[in-house]
Amino acid sequence: MRTLISILLLSILLIQCKPKPVNAPSKITGLIADSAMVVSAREEASKIGVAILKKGGNAFDAMVATELALSVSFPIAGNIGGGGFMVYRLNNGETGALDYREKAPLLASKDMYLTKNGDFIKNKSTLGAMAVGIPGTIAGIFEAHKKFGSLPIEILIQPAIDLAKNGIIVTEYQANNLNNSRTRFKKANNYTIYLDTIWKAGDTLKFTELANTLERIKINGKDEFYQGKTAEHIVNYIHELGGIISMEDLEKYEAKWRTPITFNYKDLQITSMTLPSSGGICLAQILKAIEPYNLDEFEHNSTKYIQLLTEAERRAYADRAHYLGDPDFVSVAIDSLLNTNYINHRMESFSWEKATESSEISHGKLNGYESEETTHYSIVDKFGNAVAVTTTLNTAYGSKVYVKNGGFFLNNEMDDFSAKPGTPNTYGLVGSEANSIEPEKRMLSSMTPTIVSQNGKLKMVVGSPGGSTIITSVLQNILNVTEFNMGMQESVNASRFHHQWLPDNIRMEPKGFDSITKTNLQNLGYKLLERESLIIGKVDAILVLANGKLEGGEDPRGDDKAAGF
Repeated sequence: MRTLISILLLSILLIQCKPKPVNAPSKITGLIADSAMVVSAREEASKIGVAILKKGGNAFDAMVATELALSVSFPIAGNIGGGGFMVYRLNNGETGALDYREKAPLLASKDMYLTKNGDFIKNKSTLGAMAVGIPGTIAGIFEAHKKFGSLPIEILIQPAIDLAKNGIIVTEYQANNLNNSRTRFKKANNYTIYLDTIWKAGDTLKFTELANTLERIKINGKDEFYQGKTAEHIVNYIHELGGIISMEDLEKYEAKWRTPITFNYKDLQITSMTLPSSGGICLAQILKAIEPYNLDEFEHNSTKYIQLLTEAERRAYADRAHYLGDPDFVSVAIDSLLNTNYINHRMESFSWEKATESSEISHGKLNGYESEETTHYSIVDKFGNAVAVTTTLNTAYGSKVYVKNGGFFLNNEMDDFSAKPGTPNTYGLVGSEANSIEPEKRMLSSMTPTIVSQNGKLKMVVGSPGGSTIITSVLQNILNVTEFNMGMQESVNASRFHHQWLPDNIRMEPKGFDSITKTNLQNLGYKLLERESLIIGKVDAILVLANGKLEGGEDPRGDDKAAGF
């Protein structure tokens, strides 16, 4: 008997000491923090946000500091001349959303980007002064701070001022983007902006004019941007360039509190952005469409998994194109769009045997009636509050208009309207009358800042840039974690794919999908788009682990970085 016990004990020891196979992948883990975390597109911004949290600030204080730090360190998308959305969850479970999306100027008109013959004027909605919407970022951060901030706003603005004065170290990624934009900088401006030079990794880039602008905002508050000297700089330069934004446009702008889209997916409660962002509605439609299917039967990124998500996405984006717009201007039957019976009916035409052609899919019939260079950041504070914020200038450096004496870029969000219903915008998205241009209207967005809870507790804070691919990037990261048991960094690293109804193809990140899967999809009738430069989102996310600690997911597709304590 003793001999048998000895053999069993020896066997257990041998099993425990069994060497790991040479080719077995090691578990990828992101930064782990005990109490609080910020994940953003730049290390400088994440560290500034965390420094505010260490001073006793809450997630909303860190939001202000991080947003402004990104306007300095990540000018391709971080901004004070653009806009965005915030979704929050307080430590008591209360949720809400803030809309500081840009608006069309008072002098905007439905056909402002069309010739007399009704033809679309190339570049008018994307490059130069006529592409600019009324910026909302400064109004947004002051509104968030007014309602939830705990530290004096001067303390929150100062780090960005210091960063602008001292400068940032240019990365290779940043140098390439700046250098590739030189020609467009020249076209959009009537003076030589100092960013219009040849940059290389390791250079120091200082923003003296932006530092002065932020200093004035620190002293004079929100009114500096919308009524003060900064407002004058914006309007004067816009008029020099032939644009139509007025002082009245700026004075009338206000950020708006919205009721977020909240829905259940299995045992998860998901809170995401509502209109004028399409993100939450599309995310809910897609997750509800796939919920009846047993994902346990599918391998991650397998043929059937990609097929199911693609068909759900195809139908959600078709509805997006027809129904969605600024809720202050159009009536959108959100409850009908998210009705389970409606969504199930939409999926009835789906077959495992072949692809559904997008030409065969239109919007559903109801009973009722973004740049790829956007940026997202996620924050959790030591009190248990969480914010997810997505902000943008739209395309890289927005309109390329660099405010004279202001030191910052202005957005080109007017391209997110349906300038000519049925004509694709920069991201290939097709829109309808619901998203047509009207004075003071907010343009439809794809931004999807999202917070996930489980069993009444915070589980995940997630979002992404990527224009129309934002929604599907957020979707896949939620599924990676909750259906495929990935950690946050592992999930963020995983290859992604995207379908948006039109154009009718599955975009796939290069070298991320095996040849058998791709061949199977093509045999089923799916068209694939896979190219070397294709990046689908840059996700920055936080996962609450079982032990209460936080894991950050910083996207390796950019310079993104997590920081925490």
